[in-house]
Amino acid sequence: MPRTKKRSGKGGQQGNVQPFSDEDASIETLSHCSSLSERTSAAEEAGETEEMAEEDFQYKLKVYIDSTVDKSAKTRQGALDGLKTAMATKILYDFISERRMTITDGIERCLKKGKGLEQSAAASLACLLCIQLGSGIESEEVFKSLKPVFKTILNDGAANIQARQACATSLGLCTLVAEDDIMDVYATMECFESLFTRSYIREDGSRPSVSPPVTQLHTNALLSWALLLTICTGSHIRAIAQKHLAKLPRLLENDDVNMRIAAGETIALLFELIRDVEPEFDFDEWEPLCEKLNALATDCNKHRAKTDKRKQRSVFRDVLKAVEDGDFQSETIRFGTERMLIDSWVRKRTYDAFREFVGSGMNYHLQANEFIRDVFELGPPMLIDSATLKAMKSSRLERHLYNAAAFKARTKARNKCRDKRVDVGEF
Repeated sequence: MPRTKKRSGKGGQQGNVQPFSDEDASIETLSHCSSLSERTSAAEEAGETEEMAEEDFQYKLKVYIDSTVDKSAKTRQGALDGLKTAMATKILYDFISERRMTITDGIERCLKKGKGLEQSAAASLACLLCIQLGSGIESEEVFKSLKPVFKTILNDGAANIQARQACATSLGLCTLVAEDDIMDVYATMECFESLFTRSYIREDGSRPSVSPPVTQLHTNALLSWALLLTICTGSHIRAIAQKHLAKLPRLLENDDVNMRIAAGETIALLFELIRDVEPEFDFDEWEPLCEKLNALATDCNKHRAKTDKRKQRSVFRDVLKAVEDGDFQSETIRFGTERMLIDSWVRKRTYDAFREFVGSGMNYHLQANEFIRDVFELGPPMLIDSATLKAMKSSRLERHLYNAAAFKARTKARNKCRDKRVDVGEF
């Protein structure tokens, strides 16, 4: 009689070990296949759910596009805002490129027929459309249709001031992205010059009478002009420096803090550009300019708001370093697994211009938008699977524990300082 192996069971009982039969194998195989089938089914369901969500999203976008020509101003405004949000937070090139002229027609209609807020939203959407399409024939076609409308509104003193402000900003970025002729870029810059130079303090020291909304218009025009400076040729930069560098400091005396800051940053940018072209560049009024910048960097004027003074002092410390020594306070932008260094006034002006339109979606566009990555020389988009991203991110619990530990350490340190202050006070 063959001997069989025995094993201990619960309660000291012993039982025979049965050999692994074909039946067991078939059961295990069926179990494995069932598990695999369940996982495959779950993956298919997830894929179908994602596909349905994408279809719903595209359907909403189509409704928004159709609604930009609706009779109701409220409906048109909602459609423009919906399209702006979508374009700022997702890459929609394939969807948009097929419908770009339909979207352009809606934007043009809203710019011409709408009022203040609607015109502003339409102008912003035009920029986002160009950012999505990138630099090429498609965005050139869009801009060719909208540029005359932008310039008409911008130069019309009777037009809504909000619309003019938005057009000043949007015309600048659209020109940067989509203008194919450098001479047309210079013509647009002259259009901006005709606006912001009206805020110059006159040579006799008298100040022009400009309302706050118009000052904001002039500030927007100056910032767009500075943005286009970043793509000018060396010879044109020389001409600009000769024409404007002695006059731009007059804007530093403006009553509006945003205008003063825009002027300071533009001066720093122009110095950076002209020194790249002419390393030995010499400015006749360099010392008076540095004195003025230093005064703004240490401004203690009691009539100005504390937040304005704090913001101004911070900016003008950097501007003064740029004019005196050619230095720039670098900043690192982190997005996904990458990082980008803002290491010049040219990069800062360009980054700020794009961020104004895409807002919180800037990091996403830096990761996925091929055009923006090309502008900042980041190379092709990096493809990272979700599992890798998940592994790189700390868990919510880990972040919570780290923050709790840091808070506890801060509290202990502060308590020690408080104890020392008490001791000192008792003597």
